[in-house]
Amino acid sequence: MSLSMLQLKPEEIDTAEKRGKYAVSIIGCGKGGVFHAYLFAEAGYKVTCTDPDQTTVNRVTRGRIPFLEAETETKLRNHVKTGQVAATSDLKTAISRSDIIIVTTPVKIDDKRKPDYSAIESACKKVGQSLHRGSLVIITEVTGMNITESLIKELLENTSGFKVGTDIGLAYSPLSFSYEQTLGALAKQERVVAAADKDSLNAASTLLETVVRNRVRRAESLKTAEAAILLGDIQQNVNNALLNEFAFFCERAGIDHSEVIKLMNSAESKKISLAKFSNEEGQKASHLLLEDAENLNAKLRFPAIALQLNEEIVGHTVNLVKEALRKCGKTLRRARVTLLGVSQTPNIRDSAKEMINELVRMLESKGAKISLYDPYFSGDELPDIQKGFKKNLTEALEGADCILILTGHDQFERMNLKKLKALMKMPAAIVDIERILEPDKIEKEGFAYRGLGRGVMEK
Repeated sequence: MSLSMLQLKPEEIDTAEKRGKYAVSIIGCGKGGVFHAYLFAEAGYKVTCTDPDQTTVNRVTRGRIPFLEAETETKLRNHVKTGQVAATSDLKTAISRSDIIIVTTPVKIDDKRKPDYSAIESACKKVGQSLHRGSLVIITEVTGMNITESLIKELLENTSGFKVGTDIGLAYSPLSFSYEQTLGALAKQERVVAAADKDSLNAASTLLETVVRNRVRRAESLKTAEAAILLGDIQQNVNNALLNEFAFFCERAGIDHSEVIKLMNSAESKKISLAKFSNEEGQKASHLLLEDAENLNAKLRFPAIALQLNEEIVGHTVNLVKEALRKCGKTLRRARVTLLGVSQTPNIRDSAKEMINELVRMLESKGAKISLYDPYFSGDELPDIQKGFKKNLTEALEGADCILILTGHDQFERMNLKKLKALMKMPAAIVDIERILEPDKIEKEGFAYRGLGRGVMEK
């Protein structure tokens, strides 16, 4: 590298050929990591994905990423074949050879519902130990207030011996994954960029303007940017809480929640989503902001209420399963219940893990025997309930009294109801939290049906 990234000029990276001279390391090969690898490779940069899990590394090396859309996966596989994208578990070597480091390590929420920064702390320490002068580090995961300017900056400076803003650059540009977004939509997402110093801000903005397909907004204050990102994610969680409560109401009122939303969305100015089992980013952001508020002795009511309301979906789901089985003349005790689609996003996050684990615990406490299947996961991501995972959909459905659809993966939308009857222990039930199946068709085939917000089935 001939020049420090802190002095990066637009004309130095205004063509793919020029960008090919810059090496990018992606820390973490989850959805955020793979997505950024794809974006930077498409722009012409030389990309290395790093992850401590060799299985994950091998998956990227083969160019086989199950959660990618087919077109995106093909493009990424081509970049791997040409050497534009590589993957390794040797983070130290990758960092030492890179000009740009993209940190996608997520902040976790622990069992006490407090932010756990240990994973991102560990990642930043390793990054700092291998940084060279002139490197630019960009944090792309949502954090609490002051984490970038205090914790991460301090870790990088202490471990590298370099000064942020003088020797190395540090910026914050998180990418929020909402439930419905495809990677194609994410590529067009407007990005906010903030930094503790002007040179880092200019460098990161100049860089990201060559990568994203929408404008980059520069925030002069890191704290303001952190607050804006948190508010955006929390707003999703608050909206989902309202939609969940309304879905519960629709069931009692004999109204189809889906039809109400469809009618609302017919107005040109409105775009309302259906209620969701889990809104992971919104839940995590709520926990992060509530921790910040507690530290400041400030009281925030709406985020706390929304968290509580959204967590009630687990108990409500158990009741839907119970009601559906009752229509079959069965009880939860000894019933075989198969959960389909436990990954709320292809890169499962901690809030969803917590809700899935709680759902399984509640069902098992009432005597149900649980099986799980997800086309994207084998069970390693949910060690507490790993024993219940099945290798394929057929194995998961055999002998089941009830299937519970939690995520609307394409494979579940295409299920053949006649084949389901042959596999399941009839009379059987289908509980469709995602509302991907037609209630009338299900009941015509002899299944008992329940769906989130599907009050029309109460009659």
